[in-house]
Formats: sequence, structure tokens, C-alpha cells
Amino acid sequence: MTDKKLIRNSTAEFLIFTAEGGEESIEVRYEDETIWLSQKMMAVLFDVNVRTINEHLKNIYASGELSHKATIRNFRIVQTEGNHEVTREIDHYSLDAIIPGFTRTCASG
Repeated sequence: MTDKKLIRNSTAEFLIFTAEGGEESIEVRYEDETIWLSQKMMAVLFDVNVRTINEHLKNIYASGELSHKATIRNFRIVQTEGNHEVTREIDHYSLDAIIPGFTRTCASG
């Protein structure tokens, strides 16, 4: 992914990374000195399905390697579902959870 755009607001910064062909983009939220990604965003970034990300995160939390409270934050997003824009509260994972998730995803792939 090569094209990068920065969007700022008063409480957070958003980085949007777009693939060379422009077909995929990932919105990265930067807040409280870390980045935050949803499972869906991680799946796009690591080029795997969401189930794979979910499985690795479950294992990380079940092993006690990370704390839910310290590494998961709920952010409101707006997404299009059919012909409607819908607001949802979605779990996002901090960089502390993204890195071990990436390591395990690469090791199993």
C-alpha cells in the first residue's frame, strides 16, 4: 500500500492507506499515542479473512498474553449496508494487539 492520506479532527487522527491499484483502503485510527484497527481492517492489511484474525485474537486473550481492557476500545463507525448508512459501535484493537495478531497470522500462513 503506497498512497497515504491524513485526516485530522479534534480528538483523533485518521490515516487512510490505499493499495497501489486503489481497490482497497484501510482507515487507521491514531489516538492516545497508538493506532487502532478493527478485525476487518486487520484482515485487509494482512490479506486474510476476518475469522483468522478473530481466532488469533481469541488465543492471545485466552492465554493471558494481553488484557482486553488495555488493548480493546469501542469506536463508532458509519458504514453502508445495502442502501442505508448505519452507525455501529465496533471493537478496535491497539497496536499492542495488532503486532502479536500479525505475528501469529504470518506464522500460520
